[in-house]
Amino acid sequence: MAKRLLISGRVQGVNYREAMRIEAVRLGLTGWVRNRRDGSVEAVVDGAASNVQVMIEWAHRGPPSARVIDVTVSEHPGSFTSFERLPTQ
Repeated sequence: MAKRLLISGRVQGVNYREAMRIEAVRLGLTGWVRNRRDGSVEAVVDGAASNVQVMIEWAHRGPPSARVIDVTVSEHPGSFTSFERLPTQ
């Protein structure tokens, strides 16, 4: 069950991607996270439905210094072997 997350707000320069990677590994999820040039963060998370839901809830908060305004969730095809930080897109 893979989901694409588009996270907006104050989410760049606040350790959001690394915090998300650590949380994904803790939850046993695979996929990726990256900054976008528009200032948002994009991620794809794949794994057990309950853990994906926990990650979506985490994405609404992020790390302590983030200020999340919105998280858009959509379906995404997924088959990943790890959780990675990708370059800005």
